[in-house]
Amino acid sequence: MSLERTLTIIKPDGVEQGNVGDIIQIFEKNQFKIRAAKMLHLTGAAAGGFYAVHRERPFYSDLVRYMSSGPVLVLVLEAENAVSRLRDLMGATDPKKASEGTIRKRFATSIEKNVIHGSDSEENAKTEIGYFFNALELV
Repeated sequence: MSLERTLTIIKPDGVEQGNVGDIIQIFEKNQFKIRAAKMLHLTGAAAGGFYAVHRERPFYSDLVRYMSSGPVLVLVLEAENAVSRLRDLMGATDPKKASEGTIRKRFATSIEKNVIHGSDSEENAKTEIGYFFNALELV
């Protein structure tokens, strides 16, 4: 096992629903250490830049609009095999298909409003962390 860092975002619906504390508690119960955190209200340009990889997909405009619709909490988590473990903990993008006990099964209301983002690879985690945090902000 290797110690990794990954990026996660508690999305606008998670913040609005008051799920931030519950989700952080889940991270901590699963031995994730918080190495950086900031509350942001993304502009359309910032959300669009972050999700630029999806620019050609039909859902891109809706995703950018949604991610800039309210505050988000962006965190860097550290743990053994953090990327894959967080992906498992989040559950399937569609909460109807998510396993019991996962974050999306518990808190998401739809495939579009799915409460949480998590990096999908160690390489993307490094890129995503760098999008939101500089070296001085990481502990």
